[in-house]
Amino acid sequence: QVQLVESGGGLVQAGGSLSLSCAASGIIFSSNGMAWYRQAPGKQREFVATITRGGTTGYANSVKGRFTIHRDNAKNTVYLQMNSLKPEDTAVYYCKTAWGGDDYWGQGTQVTVSS
Repeated sequence: QVQLVESGGGLVQAGGSLSLSCAASGIIFSSNGMAWYRQAPGKQREFVATITRGGTTGYANSVKGRFTIHRDNAKNTVYLQMNSLKPEDTAVYYCKTAWGGDDYWGQGTQVTVSS
């Protein structure tokens, strides 16, 4: 079955950096687009970044220039490098992909940015 497992969250001060990882299994990873979303307390889940199977990236305006998504097909892993973090980046971060017509989500990893 499809599994996405995120890691790398934690507590960081404003202006700091974190790197998230999402390890995928049960899919042909190199053929799949991958994405990161986040959900802050009391808010709807929102798009953060995406990367196509060909490596084309896209970002939400709120993270553009600060976050970088990249993938390692040899490791079946997608990463989210987050720099210049702000308190408003505090959220649970989720990895997402689509396979066989269905969407799959990881369990999420908490990122907390203190001011």
